[in-house]
Amino acid sequence: MKRVAAIDCGTNSIRLLVADLDPATGELTDLDRRMQIVRLGQGVDRTGRLAPEALERTFAACREYAAVIQELGAEHLRFVATSASRDAENREDFVRGVVDILGVEPEVITGDQEAAFSYNGATKELAGRDDVPPPYLVVDIGGGSTEFVLGDGSVRAARSVDVGCVRMTERHLVHEGKISDPPTPGQIAAMKADIAAALDHAEEAVPVTQAATLVGLAGSVTTVAAIALGLDHYDSEAIHHSRIPLAKVRDITGDLLASTHAERAANPVIHPGRVDVIAAGALVLLSIMERVGAKEVVVSEHDILDGIAWGAALDGE
Repeated sequence: MKRVAAIDCGTNSIRLLVADLDPATGELTDLDRRMQIVRLGQGVDRTGRLAPEALERTFAACREYAAVIQELGAEHLRFVATSASRDAENREDFVRGVVDILGVEPEVITGDQEAAFSYNGATKELAGRDDVPPPYLVVDIGGGSTEFVLGDGSVRAARSVDVGCVRMTERHLVHEGKISDPPTPGQIAAMKADIAAALDHAEEAVPVTQAATLVGLAGSVTTVAAIALGLDHYDSEAIHHSRIPLAKVRDITGDLLASTHAERAANPVIHPGRVDVIAAGALVLLSIMERVGAKEVVVSEHDILDGIAWGAALDGE
């Protein structure tokens, strides 16, 4: 067994996994898995820069994670940064801060690398199961981008597109500095058109309709699943490998787009940091399911973070 730590720093959240891994059996045992909403990508789509307050929120989370990693005695740490830090002009400020706190340089990975990590993390447990046949289409709906990866044991095709819950919210649902509550029909139509164009771009590289199973990852998908399951609190075990029908996703998306901030905030399964962006995230998921022709989505709590952990284990060999 190898004890490793993995950090996934995205546009909306930063997550930590410390786990024991057995490369021989493919077994991964969680020791600590946690998440903070830091909104690193705040304003990046508009300004092209990471905001000072967003950097400080992220560095505060890194200090907390450093203490956990030290306490649990992880042998190897891998820190991966995704969409927001790819796009920012001042990403070196981010890199220096992470090195100072954690002693490792964040890997600002490409969209294709992000897709491969997501695929490996999400599908390792699914191999050999008759009820979830390959090929798998793994979709990781993040804050700034969505990764599409098609594979059958290994990655066959992948593409990252600049559509995510934070980016869509900031681009289409903000009016005079405030998020529309709820969005107007015109705003929703513009968001749908933007998502459709991104799906066209994804399909140029990934034959999405060839998938036998659609696997959905990340907070927008897991939150929609929690709502669909009628949970009174966020329960990772109940959500992991749940199967949510298209009709249910369509109903939930409609409800979220018609709801107010207060109504969404009152739902105990919606993290406070997702209240303003979950409607856009749900619309991205619905648009993907309709484009793919998927009757359901298999929801995975294991995703890019687990893929990064496996990468950390291999790095230590």
